[in-house]
Amino acid sequence: MSVDAEVEQDLDELHDLAVRLRAGSREALEEAWARWAPLVHTLALRAVGDHHDAEDVTQQVFVAAWRGRHTLRPERGTVPGWLVGITRHKVADLHAQRSRQARDAAAAAAEVLPDRHAPPPEETLAARLLLADALDRLGEPRASAIRLALVDELTHEEVAQRLGLPLGTVKSHIRRGLATLRTYVEEVGEA
Repeated sequence: MSVDAEVEQDLDELHDLAVRLRAGSREALEEAWARWAPLVHTLALRAVGDHHDAEDVTQQVFVAAWRGRHTLRPERGTVPGWLVGITRHKVADLHAQRSRQARDAAAAAAEVLPDRHAPPPEETLAARLLLADALDRLGEPRASAIRLALVDELTHEEVAQRLGLPLGTVKSHIRRGLATLRTYVEEVGEA
């Protein structure tokens, strides 16, 4: 088989996969995942710099691909190219979310600082500073998920919706974050 024939066969297979995916074939989605999830993960990891966030972005890309499969145009491009475009959008969304969370954290920190006219008791201030430091050490989006769940008293579903993350990811962030906070507070209390 000549190189041109192989390339033509590969293009035909990609086109067929795109047509099946657009038509709602779960097998086509599984095939796309198996072939291009590593590519999506690598792009996400390079863009966000965190393995956990890259995994979340990868999951979000394929969920968005499935939900938005009607936007796939097999005659205009390939599935991997389409997935790269979705990845770029999800990475941009994550960066925007991080910026919002940084602003929210700065606003929350301003609320935690004592009022000049009525300073809180030393113990309360120390506890607030300890908690603020511990939350900062968690990083995002864990700190925001915990703040929304515990301070704003949102349900896990509401937190997931507010942060634009899958429900399972939010539950994991909250569970792991609380365990980390507990360990940190215990270590500080022993010191």
